[in-house]
Amino acid sequence: MNQKECNELRRRLRPDKSAISRIYGCFVNSSREIVSDLDEPLGLMPQEEAEKYLGLLKKTLSGTLGKNLLDVVFSTQQVADSEEHRLLTALRECELRDGGLRRTLYEQIIRHLDLGDLGYLILLAHDAYDVPRRAKDDAPLADSEEVYSYLVCCVCPVKPTRPQLGYFPGENEFHCYAGQTVAMPEVGFLFPAFDNRAANLYNALYYIRKEDELHQELVEGLFHVQPPLSLTQQREAFGAALDQTLGEYCCVQVLQGLHQQLLGRLEEHKTSRDPEAPAITAGELQGILLDCGVPQEQAAAFREAMSEKFGSGAVVNPANLVGGGRLEIKTDQAAVTLVEESACWVDTRVIDGRPYLLIPVPETVEVNGLPVASVTGVGEGPTAAK
Repeated sequence: MNQKECNELRRRLRPDKSAISRIYGCFVNSSREIVSDLDEPLGLMPQEEAEKYLGLLKKTLSGTLGKNLLDVVFSTQQVADSEEHRLLTALRECELRDGGLRRTLYEQIIRHLDLGDLGYLILLAHDAYDVPRRAKDDAPLADSEEVYSYLVCCVCPVKPTRPQLGYFPGENEFHCYAGQTVAMPEVGFLFPAFDNRAANLYNALYYIRKEDELHQELVEGLFHVQPPLSLTQQREAFGAALDQTLGEYCCVQVLQGLHQQLLGRLEEHKTSRDPEAPAITAGELQGILLDCGVPQEQAAAFREAMSEKFGSGAVVNPANLVGGGRLEIKTDQAAVTLVEESACWVDTRVIDGRPYLLIPVPETVEVNGLPVASVTGVGEGPTAAK
């Protein structure tokens, strides 16, 4: 799925737009026991309550592709005959009306998801989207050729609130009370994926709230696939591949050049307004390293290491490799973070036998938040005379 398709589905998840008729779910306590079952008609809910439920489900289509929204890819064998795919397909075909199937899904989630001491609310909904055709200028046409039937699920932690003093109209008194609040979803998924504005039974879209908390035990238990790498895991794997293969060429200048070229790729993608997430292959990264002066042998070894860590033929979002557009340099004594525009200024020199990191100083300098004079002239005092 691309960002445009995610946004199209997000806009549907409103009481006046979607074809969702009921909200299903259950409340699971901290002991992983189902203590309450939810099966409510959306149309009979107060509007504010309906919007709250749909807002939680909509959150599972939020965030950045490759960071919060990850592709789950089923094998051909799984789609043809597997317990996990049959369950999801059966839930979709019955539009979640089968309570036994819903219970099986709840139990799968409970068995494989651990949120510590928190209880959580599992929410489920089914929608049938009469996908409008679009003209060449992307304007919607009146008729459609596809009905996209899908289910969306999210898991929301339920957190206790602090005791508060509140007014009770029936008693005409104030009392202190503590409740429990449903928080934003921790994980969720959409099945099947909405690819090319149609159902793709070979994919699901998996949502995580925190980029470095994949809950891979849920991915393995629910979908029976190799979990995708989280953002943190991608950066660690990329750094390990560089460190293990480049040797002496894993230096400031090479990493600086690599950083700049990846940022350039992202800027080109942004300018093109391509709805697909930016992507780069191990072969393309190898080519960038060659452009940065890395010998063929080391660059080829890096490509092989990337294939081992990310999978053969895998593509990676460059944004997941460059640390938010900032270049971070650390030593035992100092840490420097440079914004994108300044990263190209960094240089290294050997002065009097000692290596130095050189960064041009701008006109404005602060020390512990205090503006200080330009460093021009530093070194003209007694210390420099020595």
